[in-house]
Amino acid sequence: MTQTTVYSHPLTLFILVRALPAWLALSRAERQDIAASALPRDDTQVRLFDCEAFSAMCSDIWMLSAPGVGALNTAMERLRDTPLFAQPYFDFVAILPVIENGWRDFEAAEAGQA
Repeated sequence: MTQTTVYSHPLTLFILVRALPAWLALSRAERQDIAASALPRDDTQVRLFDCEAFSAMCSDIWMLSAPGVGALNTAMERLRDTPLFAQPYFDFVAILPVIENGWRDFEAAEAGQA
């Protein structure tokens, strides 16, 4: 019988986006207002990374981290109802789900320590 590994770490999404001209045409104050009203709250942590000076693939990386799948799903559903998703402000290049140091839980389970 195969044991299922239970991961205790938060689930994190890296969302790679490319800013479109409609976003860049907004004033910085307008962008800040839209972002402030759209970014998840509650138990979801958000970090924003600026990378257009270093990459042609994407202009920004949004990192959302939540205690579990349900909280992250709620954050993404709420984001979908905001202008960040509803307006053509960004191309979504990739959404990458990750578990930070997930190998530790795997190794513990394999060793019978979970």
